[in-house]
Amino acid sequence: MNARAADFASGKGHRDENFPVASWLLAPAHRAPIMAFYRFARAADDIGDHPTASAEDRLAGLAAMRAGLGGTGATEAEALREVMAAHGIDPVHAHELLDAFEQDVRVSRYDNWQGLMAYCRLSAAPVGRFVLDVHGEDRACWPASDALCAALQVINHLQDCGKDYRAIDRVYLPLDLVAANNARIEDLGAAAATPELRATIAALAARTQGLLAASAPFASMIRSRRLGMEVAVIQRLAESLVERLLVHDPLRERVHHRKAEAGLLALGAAARRWLAGGPNECRNVPGDRARARPR
Repeated sequence: MNARAADFASGKGHRDENFPVASWLLAPAHRAPIMAFYRFARAADDIGDHPTASAEDRLAGLAAMRAGLGGTGATEAEALREVMAAHGIDPVHAHELLDAFEQDVRVSRYDNWQGLMAYCRLSAAPVGRFVLDVHGEDRACWPASDALCAALQVINHLQDCGKDYRAIDRVYLPLDLVAANNARIEDLGAAAATPELRATIAALAARTQGLLAASAPFASMIRSRRLGMEVAVIQRLAESLVERLLVHDPLRERVHHRKAEAGLLALGAAARRWLAGGPNECRNVPGDRARARPR
């Protein structure tokens, strides 16, 4: 099968995401490259998660995405390649995302939190790092960005845990955590979570709160006040969602924000960041300031 990325498309767009993507808070000059990266990521994610395509076809589709980053291949990847060249952005972020989506084809279970975080390092962290590079921000901010991106990824996993299991037999709940709470993977196929599965979901939500505690200073570290506002909004929305996941059952109900509610949370977070003024200094972590080597 010689399929194009469009043949795998889910129809999902940036307005369907839980968190803002290149919102009006950002300067127009920064929105375009971020949207190019989003379109690339959305297309690749749809390939990796396609519910009926064979593993061989999905890997071939992802290979076409990777080829487009280097020359001729999927149109979304070619468009991103041009954007990265124009802005001098390292292509490593796009390649790492493809590594994650290839892993999605091959791996459907994670033994522990460390394994899940290693996956998030490839599937989530590159998004935040790309956005920071677009804005010319200090790479010493990467650890805080990585923590926030990993938290967003786990929140999505928890919100969709039942759907992911039923549609594509993929489970992001760490198996050791499932076992520790005497839950069963098969319970994810039910209309409501058992007490044991609820305990597992709550435990993973509590660990995600730890990630959000690590990312809490991130918005104040960013030089761009507009980007800092968007990060503050995302942080606040994530904190609210993870609080809900501690007590609500994502198998039985949609654990999401209503539009008006999200708007109020966003407005308050953005205003607080705007009034806070300039950035605090990013905390240096050895090795994080160095530019990653292009692939």
